[in-house]
Amino acid sequence: MSAGERLPGTPIPAHKWQGHGGVAIAGDTWGDPNGPLVILQHGGGQTRHAWKGAGETLGEAGYHAVAFDARGHGDSDWAPEDEYDPDFMVEDLLCVAKALGSDNPILVGASMGGGVSLLSIGKNRVDAAALVLVDMAPKIETEGALKIREFMDQKPDGFDSLEEVAAAIANYQPHRKRPRNLDGLAKNVRLGADGKYKWHWDPARRRSLADMDGYRKRLHDCADTLTLPTLLVRGGLSDVLSEEGAQSFLAQCPHAEYVNVKNAAHMVAGDRNDIFAGSVIEFLGRVAPVRVS
Repeated sequence: MSAGERLPGTPIPAHKWQGHGGVAIAGDTWGDPNGPLVILQHGGGQTRHAWKGAGETLGEAGYHAVAFDARGHGDSDWAPEDEYDPDFMVEDLLCVAKALGSDNPILVGASMGGGVSLLSIGKNRVDAAALVLVDMAPKIETEGALKIREFMDQKPDGFDSLEEVAAAIANYQPHRKRPRNLDGLAKNVRLGADGKYKWHWDPARRRSLADMDGYRKRLHDCADTLTLPTLLVRGGLSDVLSEEGAQSFLAQCPHAEYVNVKNAAHMVAGDRNDIFAGSVIEFLGRVAPVRVS
């Protein structure tokens, strides 16, 4: 099952891996397959395309960068309604890492993807070489999280046109310039049999985290276990991870490094990929460098 037909111009995934329970996971890769593996996990409602610029930059620096659509997102399969808990996504991450032959990948996760990364390390499912959390920590702002939920829940029956889709995105991201060419929206929506444009994700995924307090407690407990090299990147304009929330994480994990990206909101890599990718590569160059043969 899916949200509908892929629109013309929607990028075709370069790879498909088998995730937990046989769910097909779609992804793209950049760089040298023999370089250190960097797995990029997107936020809720995003796709692997959110990492395109960062993936290309990491690949040029000698890393093997991999971004995949989470189950129920983009070109990956939809899962049974009761299999969207973050623990299932942890298992998908493990499946992709094993398929790529890595026992200790570098994990970079934004928002939802950051939570999956943190859980995978805290549960001892993935022996990561380093961790980069992007605008995500155990303590987030309720109002900012509510805005994300409201954005994802709007127009459940679909949009009448791509112009409506563009307007919805512009209202959620007022700091970004609205594109004149709407072709880029093809990867964000699908065309239903009723002629409506619908978001690419499975609506059932939105109901998978009813107990947010319990989930945040789990993330907090996992953060207590962190000993690996860790970098927290916050968007300076973010209303999801506040400076207070970032400092709370840094107090909990005093060995972690911190970058605050000005003029970037919650989707840091998309807003300022130049600063984001440069900060990540500088960090990895010290803690998980590319080995030159």
